[in-house]
Amino acid sequence: MDAAPPLSPRAAATRQRILDAAMAEFAAKGLAGARVDEIAARAGANKRMLYAYFGAKEDLWLAVLEAAYAAKRQEEEQLDVAHLPPAEAMARLVAFNLRYTARHPEFVALLNQENVHAAAHLRRSGNVPALYSPLTTRLREVLARGAAEGLFRRDVDPLQLYLSIVALGHFTVANRFTLSTIFGTDLGSEKALAAREAHAVEVVLGYLRP
Repeated sequence: MDAAPPLSPRAAATRQRILDAAMAEFAAKGLAGARVDEIAARAGANKRMLYAYFGAKEDLWLAVLEAAYAAKRQEEEQLDVAHLPPAEAMARLVAFNLRYTARHPEFVALLNQENVHAAAHLRRSGNVPALYSPLTTRLREVLARGAAEGLFRRDVDPLQLYLSIVALGHFTVANRFTLSTIFGTDLGSEKALAAREAHAVEVVLGYLRP
């Protein structure tokens, strides 16, 4: 099948406005609560354009999810940890995951919503799993360099480590309002985030010591 012709600059800009508007609406109201009319109005477009570019609301939801994952991976690529000493590279990966989640509450909201749907829409994506292949490869490379230098243990499962790195940042940020209320402190403040970052880095590097 021939690839679709590229969009004109004007059409591409309209498509991006729709995608941005949908991300904001879906993050605020979820898939069920968001309305196509409201997304189109926020984007300064009409429903016909929305359907032409994305299809049904569920297809737009998937496009938003893919865009959210791609945005995170794009920033992660810029870390360029391959040129850092292993411990510094690992610390930077840990800090990035915490800070990215804190800077992007829409990412947390979208993931929470898709988990409510048991990843029914994400399973249709061929793009998101491919995004994470380079990430696991990079993590393996950092682990291998650290082990070769005698800094890291050699029996680390990269998948389990990545899940732990994400959890150390994501859980606190995603639940900061309830946790802040329970413990009587603002866990979304810069002071709290810096403390959480230092702790998460210490936990991961402590685990990795041989």
